[in-house]
Amino acid sequence: MKLANVDGRAVLLTADDTGIDVETASGGKFGPGLASVYENWDEFRAWARLPPAEPGVVFTRAQLGSPSPAPRQIVAIGLNYDAHAAESGFEAPEGLPPTFTKFVSALTGPDAEVVLPAGGDVDWEVELVAVIGRTATRVAESDAWDHVAGVTIGQDLSERVTQLAGPAPQFSLGKSFPNFAPVGPWLVTPDELANRDDLALGCAVDGETVQDGRTRELIYPVARLISALSRTITLYPGDLVFTGTPAGVGMGRTPKRFLRAGERLVSWIEGIGEMRQTFVAAQED
Repeated sequence: MKLANVDGRAVLLTADDTGIDVETASGGKFGPGLASVYENWDEFRAWARLPPAEPGVVFTRAQLGSPSPAPRQIVAIGLNYDAHAAESGFEAPEGLPPTFTKFVSALTGPDAEVVLPAGGDVDWEVELVAVIGRTATRVAESDAWDHVAGVTIGQDLSERVTQLAGPAPQFSLGKSFPNFAPVGPWLVTPDELANRDDLALGCAVDGETVQDGRTRELIYPVARLISALSRTITLYPGDLVFTGTPAGVGMGRTPKRFLRAGERLVSWIEGIGEMRQTFVAAQED
């Protein structure tokens, strides 16, 4: 199943540009928004296996929002790939990798325009994002995937000057400027994927591939990560978990490379689709 946010309404995809309006098809039982769908995820999934036939909703990518537009929490993970830890100058973490938040105000849909903060160095970080479908507290690793509604693509856009400012790093601030958390283009349930734990992912700047990895390389794969997080925090339906980025970020290059006004960033994950961001310079005050 693929589930999209089309102008704030939950839509079951029948193709990349058509779908079934959930509220209409369910007679108001689910929807209209995505939040109520995740709050009743098990019941919704049972209904969605055989939804009533309805006239198709035709939409464009410009109408797509984040497949979870109002999460209570956005949890993000750093250094969760060995090669990315190495390019960042760190040893691979022995326990749960560094954990921080991207503030909800940074959340946007899959095809956003992003303003580059003046004086900053903005970097790309393509990531698999897990959307929580059941409340998760102290969940066993063997049960963790059962608490995931589905997966989607995220970009953990990062302004490195703010992120690394002392006396202690400001990870959450450096990663939470407006539109620094694009997510989409839609949610894909794990059963739709050939191997939910081994997906190709990458991104390109103006057609040049800068990241190219596989989620099988995650130090903490999705199930292990959800289980470990749930031992400290409660994860709620609709929450987003950015699982970490593979090697190839701009800060890890020699010389360093950061995003510039006019450039286009395209991110993809196998079996899910792609996202597209364009970048513009900040206007002077």
